[in-house]
Amino acid sequence: MASLKELCIFFTIFLSKSRTQVSAFFTLFFFTLTLLIFIIFFSSPSVVTTKILASRLHPHSFSSIHEFDSSHPHFVPVSDTHTTSTTVPRKSWIFDVTIEEKDRSCDIFDGEWVEDNDLQPLYKPGSCPFIDNSFNCFKNGRRDTDYLRLRWKPHGCEIPRFDGLKMLKILRGKRLVFVGDSLNRNMWESLVCALRNSLTEKNRVNEVSGHRQLRNQGFYSFKFKDFKCSIDFIKSPFLVQEWKFSDKAGARRETLRLDTIHGSLTKYHDADIIIFNTGHWWTHQKTDKVNNYFQEGNHVYKRLEVADAYTKALKTWAHWVDTTINSTRTKVFFRGYSASHFKGGQWNSGGNCDGETKPIVNKTQLGPYPWMMRVLESVISEMKTPVVYLNITKMTDYRKEGHPSIFREAKSKRRPGMFQDCSHWCLPGVPDSWNQLLYATFLQSQQKFSHPK
Repeated sequence: MASLKELCIFFTIFLSKSRTQVSAFFTLFFFTLTLLIFIIFFSSPSVVTTKILASRLHPHSFSSIHEFDSSHPHFVPVSDTHTTSTTVPRKSWIFDVTIEEKDRSCDIFDGEWVEDNDLQPLYKPGSCPFIDNSFNCFKNGRRDTDYLRLRWKPHGCEIPRFDGLKMLKILRGKRLVFVGDSLNRNMWESLVCALRNSLTEKNRVNEVSGHRQLRNQGFYSFKFKDFKCSIDFIKSPFLVQEWKFSDKAGARRETLRLDTIHGSLTKYHDADIIIFNTGHWWTHQKTDKVNNYFQEGNHVYKRLEVADAYTKALKTWAHWVDTTINSTRTKVFFRGYSASHFKGGQWNSGGNCDGETKPIVNKTQLGPYPWMMRVLESVISEMKTPVVYLNITKMTDYRKEGHPSIFREAKSKRRPGMFQDCSHWCLPGVPDSWNQLLYATFLQSQQKFSHPK
C-alpha cells in the first residue's frame, strides 16, 4: 500500500498537469463508469430480472392465480391480463406465455378458427360409447364434417396439440370434477372421450355409477384405472339450491335459494380440480318470469330481476369457495358462457339452426358480450381464492354450425316442429377445443408456447 508521502507526491505531479489533461482524465473516468453500470444492469438479464421487467410492462402479471405443473403437485403463478370480445380490458385469469421473450403476451382465448384439412378429431365420430345420444350427431345422421376441420388459433401463439396420455399422467391419482349445467356435461363427456381414445386398453375406463344414460342423473364418475384418477360430473345448473316453499295456502311451490349453495357440492369440495359453470338456466322460463321464484332465508321475492338474482347466487358461490375450499389442495376453474345460435325464436318458440354448415367469419356479426360474464368477472375479481377463468364465450360465438340442431334425435324420432338444439355442441366438436385449452393451462409451466415467425 502506498505511503502518505508517496500519495502526496502523486497528486502534486497530477495537479501540475495542464487543466486540459485533468479534464480529459475525468471525462474518460465517468464515461468508463457509466459503461460498466449499463453492462451490469442490461446485458444477459437473469430470469428474475426478466420477470421484474415483464411485470412492469404488464402490471397485472404474476398474480396469485395458478396453473397446474405436472412435475409438482401444485400450481405456479400465471398472468391475469385479458381483453374480452368487447375490447375493454378487464381483470380475469389467463397467463402470460412469453415472460422470457421481452414483453410479448398471448391470450389463448382471443383468436380465430382456421380451416385445417389435416386436422383429426380427438376421437372419431361414433367411436365413444360415453356420449349422450343428444350430443352424438354422427349417430343421429349428421354426415357433413367441415365443422370438424376447424382449429382454434390464438392471436400471437400456437397452442399444443392435445396429448391424452400426457394429460392422464398430469391427473394421475387426482380427482377432476365438473360442476354445472348440461354445457359442462358437454365438456365433461368430451374430455372423457378424448382421454379414453389415448388408451390402448379402452376397457380400463369405467363409469362407476352404472348409469346408461348420462342426461338425467345428478352425479357420474369415470375411473381411469391405470392412472388411479377420476373425471366426474355433478349436475348443478344454478350452483345454488333449488327449493320448495309452502305458501300461505299450504301449496308447495318451487323456488331458488340464492343464499344456499347446492347441497351436492359440499361432498366434493376437496377434489383436486373443480371446473364450475352456470349461465344457460338463468335464461330459462323459470327465471324469466322473475315473480315469486327467488328466495333468501324465509323471504320469497315477489319480483326480483334475473341479473340481481344471478349476482346474489354467484356471490353465494364465491363465499362458499372462499370459506370452504383449501386452495393449496384444490384448484378452481370457472368456464365462461357458451354461445347459442337460435334463429327465428328461442329453444321453445321455434328457434332453429338447421342447415348451418359454416361458422361466422366476420367478428362484426358476433353477438354482444353476455351480461352474465360481466357479472361473473366482477365477482371473481373480489375473491380471495385463485380462480382460473376459461373465457370461451368469443370462440363459441363464431361456431353457429357446431350445434346438434335436428341431429339431437335419430331420424326415426324427428317430428315437424320439434325442438332444435342450438345451445349444446356435437361431439366430437367445439368442446374438444375447450379441453385442449384446459390441457394447455396444465402444460404451461413445463413448456413455452411457440410463437409464429
